[in-house]
Amino acid sequence: MKPKSARWHTVYSIISSIVEEAGIAVLLMVVLPVFGINIPLWGIIAILTAFAVFSYVSYRLGHPTVLLEGVTSPESIVGSEGIVQQDLEPEGYVQVRGELWKASSTAGGLKKGEEVIITGIDGLKLTVTRK
Repeated sequence: MKPKSARWHTVYSIISSIVEEAGIAVLLMVVLPVFGINIPLWGIIAILTAFAVFSYVSYRLGHPTVLLEGVTSPESIVGSEGIVQQDLEPEGYVQVRGELWKASSTAGGLKKGEEVIITGIDGLKLTVTRK
């Protein structure tokens, strides 16, 4: 069974593709003739088919990212525990939830393998303290 967000993503993708196809059709059949540009029916069908194929391929390539679980959001990482991967003197790298983050220590130098707690985040840099 698909997660609820994946189902809504699929529905949203289908609806937005239909709306975009309709917009392109209006542009090709109504707006362009006003400027003296007439595209034959077979050309309009080819353009709309190409866009439909592009939409499908884009959906298939992008949809798996909707199904990812456990992706770290900056807000949810504060308070988590991690392990020092490169000595923090005062900056280095820690691993948190399977992700490698640049970090600085408020508790002085920390050595590789020590456990830390994330106390803050500034952009993509964590602030950590010894556990």
